[in-house]
Amino acid sequence: MADQSHKQQVEIAQAVKKHRKGRKRGWRSSLTRKILLINSLVLLIPVVGLMHLEQYRLSLIASELDALSIQGRAFSLSLGSTAVVASKVGDEKLVPELTRSLMRGMLNDIGVRARIFATSGEMLADSLYLAGVGGPVEIGELPPPGGMSLDDKIIEYYEKIITWLPGRDDWPLYRESQRQSAEDYKEVLIAMKGEPAGMVRADTSGRLVLSMAVPIQRYRQVLGTLMLSKDAQVVTEAVQARRRDILAVCGIALGVTVMLSLYLAGTIGRPLRRLADAADFVRYGKGRQYEIPDFTRRRDEIGDLSGALRAMTEALWARMDAIEGFAADVAHEIKNPLTSLRSAVETVARVSDPEQQKRLMAIILDDVQRLDRLISDISDASRLDAELSRANMEDVDVRKLLETLVEIQRVGLDGKEGPTFELRLDEDADLCVPGLEGRLGQVLRNLMSNAQTFSPTDGKITLIARREENEVMITVEDEGPGIIPGKLEAIFDRFYTERPEGEKFGTHSGLGLSISKQIIEAHNGTITAENREGAGGKIRGARFIITLPVG
Repeated sequence: MADQSHKQQVEIAQAVKKHRKGRKRGWRSSLTRKILLINSLVLLIPVVGLMHLEQYRLSLIASELDALSIQGRAFSLSLGSTAVVASKVGDEKLVPELTRSLMRGMLNDIGVRARIFATSGEMLADSLYLAGVGGPVEIGELPPPGGMSLDDKIIEYYEKIITWLPGRDDWPLYRESQRQSAEDYKEVLIAMKGEPAGMVRADTSGRLVLSMAVPIQRYRQVLGTLMLSKDAQVVTEAVQARRRDILAVCGIALGVTVMLSLYLAGTIGRPLRRLADAADFVRYGKGRQYEIPDFTRRRDEIGDLSGALRAMTEALWARMDAIEGFAADVAHEIKNPLTSLRSAVETVARVSDPEQQKRLMAIILDDVQRLDRLISDISDASRLDAELSRANMEDVDVRKLLETLVEIQRVGLDGKEGPTFELRLDEDADLCVPGLEGRLGQVLRNLMSNAQTFSPTDGKITLIARREENEVMITVEDEGPGIIPGKLEAIFDRFYTERPEGEKFGTHSGLGLSISKQIIEAHNGTITAENREGAGGKIRGARFIITLPVG
């Protein structure tokens, strides 16, 4: 037995494993990937916007141009007062040697390139070139030793990416001719008219070049133009530093987001996988040793799902128990008439007396009729659940239904002895309920038939219908012997029969009240039974109470 149980468990485990083969777990889970993707996208949206930093960049450029303008005005004032010589005819002009000398003294180590243009457009001096023994010497800044760091490479790569973004400023191209003149620079031409002007350009490598041209004046006379220029490396480094800070914060935030997303996915995915695994074990298992995990303490949707699955499983087991019990009861009830029928058939073959044969044939006929009634009621009971689940509920007027049923009973008793029917209805109340009129009529007909069977011929059967808040209550009362004490619940069991004395055996299957209870419960109502008691606790009859919800 133990080996067989172990073998069965192995088979169940293999079946469950095969069924779960297509399920992905951990980070490969579809749910985990979706949570990670959504959270990461939400984080990257502000990153793209912040990394642009165009307004911050423009403000830095404006500040650098203002600084160049202040430096240029100071230098131009110095040149206008010290580097000017008057000609014989009284004209004043800049002296190239003096301008170069002042340029070397004033612009030493400030990182700014200065160029001076005469009013004729000729360039008189350029701080990038110093006169030496062998001729002009070009001064330039060497690249830092050791090459670019990893951060610089990341920023450079990012710079190349964001150049494709819309909204970037399209700066004019900066280029120098071999013989520079004032016509090469727009800002110099403007300064020749007495107004300072700034310009932003980009060279072929993408680096920005800032330039500011200011007029060199003496007594408001423009003697030339001073153009100060510098690359925007300070601006670029400031923007890159801000981007590094943002990247670092976003990297930390992304890491935290990933960890929290994995945790969130785990808190959702793990219990769902356990529920699915338990459902597979229940599905492939042969017994009830497996149950759905209880997560109701979570007090969230997964807890609700766990509770619903547990309730559903219990309802399925209860339904299976009911089906098994119904099958056992059916087998037992059918076996009795079949046994009687078999005994009568075997006896009639051996009896030669016509009268005995006639009596045995009558018994056989009764047993066949009993089987026919029993099978018909069993078929009706077995189809009832499916019919009630498929049918659409409609408004049923209980008032009209009771009036019709009572009128049919009265017409059937016209001129015959039997109990009378009395109908008491709440005249002002709405007695409509959602349901199936045919099935509710079946329940009431069954109760009225039972009351008529047990009531004396001069008795009275009373039907009462009234409205109590959101329920309609229907009561059927008779004046019969009542219900045996202790059997008020048992009378609703399948195949339970307790008939009046003198009634022919086998005329009822014992399924009427069971079917009635099944119908009422399918309408979300209740049906109960009790005895009517008089003075001294004497039983005066039976009472059946049906309660149906209004909506």
